Amino acid sequence: MKLKSLLVALGLAFASTTALAFHCPADMKAIDEALGKNPKLTAEQMAEVKKYREEGEKLHKAGKHQESVDTLAKARKILGI
Repeated sequence: MKLKSLLVALGLAFASTTALAFHCPADMKAIDEALGKNPKLTAEQMAEVKKYREEGEKLHKAGKHQESVDTLAKARKILGI
């Protein structure tokens, strides 16, 4: 019984990591699409969005998916998406 619980927990942990890994590119795509529509942002807001977008991609490539999702969420919030 304990082995079964352990296997289920490991499966869920792997699935959540994989889900986060695929979430980053979707967030980056959404940000890029929003930027392509020339949103009405101040120069400061635009600089922040671009900074968060770049940082999020670097974190994603480094395998730090939760940090990437969190960083990209800051850009999405500024963009209102």
